[in-house]
Amino acid sequence: MIRTLVVDDDPVAATAHAVYVERVPGFDVAAVAGTGVEALRIAATTAVDLVLLDVHLPDMSGLDVLRRLRTAGHTTDVIMVTRARDLAVVQAAVAFGATQYLVKPFTFAVARAKLEAHREYRERLGGTHALAQDEVDELFGTLRGPVAPAGLPKGISRASLAAVAQALESADGGLSAHEAGTALGASRVTARRYLEYLVETGLGVRRARYGTAGRPQTEYRWRAGGISGP
Repeated sequence: MIRTLVVDDDPVAATAHAVYVERVPGFDVAAVAGTGVEALRIAATTAVDLVLLDVHLPDMSGLDVLRRLRTAGHTTDVIMVTRARDLAVVQAAVAFGATQYLVKPFTFAVARAKLEAHREYRERLGGTHALAQDEVDELFGTLRGPVAPAGLPKGISRASLAAVAQALESADGGLSAHEAGTALGASRVTARRYLEYLVETGLGVRRARYGTAGRPQTEYRWRAGGISGP
């Protein structure tokens, strides 16, 4: 059985998603969480094979949950649940290691198709023989279906995005583009591109930093409360 953690702060949606999971052969709901903190605690203490993870949570964003799972070494597969307007969030979710995504609102038929594709992917992954290129392509094609996940915007790499996110979250206060670039060994322009992308995905916030003289600088901070919005 594929033990699944359902994460959604809306009790009605969480219940519906759990029912969807239970209706698909081969899947079992291991737990249901309503916050990011609860999801991380369950993932750390419970055997979970798959996380059905909503982006919009009350205490942190689903992207932050996903990133923290990966930072902690969890390789658990994650299906992100997003809204139709969250293209940038989908791109970031792929960067942080989401295997699939579901766009709200979705029907049982759509959820079943995603879960069945995931089940087939895990069954193929269970083989012990070395894979040839065409087998690798077919394996990932099983997950993605006819449409591949959205890639990151031009000029944004997965490794650098993770590094900038880590620097911003661990900063004592905010960072300017120049400070972020210095810390990462990148140019101010490059650092600003990543910082603006984090703002666009809801993981960062932009504000003015006022000094003793001259024009204020733009400062970026980690959004501790997650992505805003309904």
